[in-house]
Amino acid sequence: MRSRSPVQLDLAARRAELAPRRPAVWWRGDWIDYGTLNARAERLAGRLYAEGIRPGERVSILAHNHLAHLDLILATAKTGAVYAPLNVRLAPAEQTAIAAYLRPALLLHDADHEEGAAATGVRRFALEGYDAWLGDPDPAPVPDLTLDDPQMILLTGGTTGLPKGAVQPYRQGFVNAENTVLSWGLREDDGCVQATPCFHAAVNALTVPLLHVGGRVALLERFDPAAYLDAVQSSDATLMFLVPTMYQVVAEDAAFPAADLSRIRWAISGGAPCPDPVRRAFADRGVRFKQGYGLTEAGVNCFAIDLDDAGAHPDAVGVPMLRALAEVRRPDGTACDAGEVGELTLAGQHLFSGYFERPAETAEALRDGWLWTGDLASRDAEGRYRIVGRRKEMFISGGENVYPAEIERALHDHPGVGSCAVVGVPDERWGEVGLMAVVPRPGVDVTGEELRGWLRERLARYKVPKHVRLLDALPTSGAGKILKTELARAFEEETR
Repeated sequence: MRSRSPVQLDLAARRAELAPRRPAVWWRGDWIDYGTLNARAERLAGRLYAEGIRPGERVSILAHNHLAHLDLILATAKTGAVYAPLNVRLAPAEQTAIAAYLRPALLLHDADHEEGAAATGVRRFALEGYDAWLGDPDPAPVPDLTLDDPQMILLTGGTTGLPKGAVQPYRQGFVNAENTVLSWGLREDDGCVQATPCFHAAVNALTVPLLHVGGRVALLERFDPAAYLDAVQSSDATLMFLVPTMYQVVAEDAAFPAADLSRIRWAISGGAPCPDPVRRAFADRGVRFKQGYGLTEAGVNCFAIDLDDAGAHPDAVGVPMLRALAEVRRPDGTACDAGEVGELTLAGQHLFSGYFERPAETAEALRDGWLWTGDLASRDAEGRYRIVGRRKEMFISGGENVYPAEIERALHDHPGVGSCAVVGVPDERWGEVGLMAVVPRPGVDVTGEELRGWLRERLARYKVPKHVRLLDALPTSGAGKILKTELARAFEEETR
């Protein structure tokens, strides 16, 4: 048996020692306390060891949100195995390609994803018999781990080509939790509903930090706005985290006006800028809103903003977290002036180790200790940061830089717009022009020319998209992000 590491990385064990009977995770109608949560992780660690899983080997899960996701995360420090979840939205052929890349030693899956799991060829086990499978195995030997050993491999968005696996060491998870608890002011009496997919880095936004501070997490198997509102109330949640598209459908749900949100201290939006109408809908219910920013490669949380400042500057993400550094840079690496748009770079112990077996992509992203995020940002004279958009999403029309996020903000103010996305597409005269895809609000008739006129009153003419598509729904990823590449691909196929 290996000797215990001098660095105490076993979060489940430490929390069980500190507050064994405190409620930790709500799952399928019942609360699981920290003592029981640790015991589950111990059983899983023993089972994985009995199955031949050794330190450094990947264990994957292909399932909707399930308690097994949290068991696997907490069992990593007890086994040295690496949590490597798969994206449930991918097709079987894509799952096979990801499995060939990550080479997991074991794959857990639910009934809905049996076909995708089978296609991988990986040794697998169905979650329908999960508790019986855990059994009561002998304890696993305690692994000798350091803060720089890998704990998770989380897949990046993968909107084009095969997703990359971002290797997250224990150091990243611990510093992200410290940053979040201290900079966002999390408390042991706080709770949230984990409704975003557990396979996504958003599990590190509130769920893992709350487990560090001794808070409560209600795990929702699948996102449904009415079920989410019910879980928020029944679990006494005090914090909310969703992506903008999810907040929007919650605000539009019939249960929203009567839902008791009085215990919510604040809500934070991640993944993309949250439209003003959505923020206003929650403000009308007494819920104060923050705009967050993060990415898989950086923890996931990077900035903090005071609630009063967030109200006065709703488009700002605030200032870097306590243990984080940020700089907006020009392509040559020099720092931008206040108000100048450049690429956001980040530094600190909350950064990932690199992309799994992708040295070229790692070298491009990590340079001299700084992560080049690919996101465009600016910093005002008071030090507040604003995210302008993705560097790859910016397009040049007639020699002018166009930022889709700016156009989308203006579109969201139109009373007939439910959701929208803007992307650059090729144009013979201007090089590139905008394509706006809009989902109208239910029961509201809007036309493309009406929307273009709305934008012409608010933006420079070169920013007004030339093309309009009115759709029933926007394509989204498993994490709820709009897949703009799909919109551009569909347009190119139409216009060939």
